[in-house]
Amino acid sequence: MSIVQIVATAGSGHLLDGSECSNELRQYLSQVSSDKLGEYADYCLKNKSDDKGKVLQDIVNELGRRLDYQVENGRYQGSQNAIGNDGLWLSPENHHLVVEVKTTDAYSISVDTIAGYGRALKESGAIGEENSLLLVVGRYDTGQLEAQVRGSRHAWDMRIISIDSLLSLVRLKESTEDDITSSKIRSVLVPMEYTRLDNLVDILFTAAQDVETAVESEVQSESDVQIADKNGKSYSADITDPAILDGKRRDILSSLAKGHGVKLIKKSRATYWTSDKTFRVASSISKRYPQSSGEPYWYGYQGSWRDFIRNGDVGFFVLGCMDLDIAFAIPADVMETKLPDLGTTTRPKAMWWHIVLREGEDGKYSMRCSRTGSHMDLEPFKFAVNEIKEAA
Repeated sequence: MSIVQIVATAGSGHLLDGSECSNELRQYLSQVSSDKLGEYADYCLKNKSDDKGKVLQDIVNELGRRLDYQVENGRYQGSQNAIGNDGLWLSPENHHLVVEVKTTDAYSISVDTIAGYGRALKESGAIGEENSLLLVVGRYDTGQLEAQVRGSRHAWDMRIISIDSLLSLVRLKESTEDDITSSKIRSVLVPMEYTRLDNLVDILFTAAQDVETAVESEVQSESDVQIADKNGKSYSADITDPAILDGKRRDILSSLAKGHGVKLIKKSRATYWTSDKTFRVASSISKRYPQSSGEPYWYGYQGSWRDFIRNGDVGFFVLGCMDLDIAFAIPADVMETKLPDLGTTTRPKAMWWHIVLREGEDGKYSMRCSRTGSHMDLEPFKFAVNEIKEAA
């Protein structure tokens, strides 16, 4: 369905402040992928609809949540007794963004009015000293609005970004793993002085480096170990194409989510959670290594993944196998009991435990515990994986 049809099925079908329709739409948006949010935003910008501005406002606020901001939705329509900002975002770094969403600058927009929202919020105690204004626009042709900002007294505390670029930041964050990188990505939205470009270069370099590291980290356990074939000859495992890994991961996590009756959204390359952040999953995928003497699947369990799944009410480490239609969801507390039994690798900026699956003659799988020899049966954690086709 188009986003207009989705709105029509929510509540009374009319987006009003505090309405059931609004609550149901926001709940729905919190459970779809960032790609879907992009599709809905694009539809609103290309098609006429009475509610498109309201829907865009909710989409933009949801994108803020995907960047790990605490988001308070603003009102759809101004009120004499309420401040008129479209959103209020608080970053983990304790910086407030007063957000205003505009589909176009075809008509005059008063930047003084928008700045007034920030002053009113500060006077009311809703925000602190660390704050700035962010205008999120639907189109790139924002020359008139940019000129207004540059020529005003708000040039140092107001920034403009398109919805497409905001989506790009979300997708970049979802491709990384490091919280430091996420912080640098958020810093792009905060006004900064660009006469000297070092800070901007640092942001770009850190993000690019983390994307590369995130891709490598999942397969480091494969290339880090020497696998012995049946004749005792050792060789280094080759690395699986990350795009293929991600496709398999989507199928596995879709099946897991369906089995638990939850909707998972992407936090980073290998971590997912529900919109309320209570149900968390870290996942790793391995192809089969037939020469490895009954131990055909190899993984790494990162320290950051361990922390992530332990901080939810429910957490799983999910092991996927490229050539199997089953996977294994190991609860976080069970993983904790087995960590002392596993081999590890430590690098300057990361560490991980080696996870190796053993395949029995009966076709059942266990996790090798190299330090004790007390291997863990994985049958209780097995679930079926169905290929999930994207909805048209």
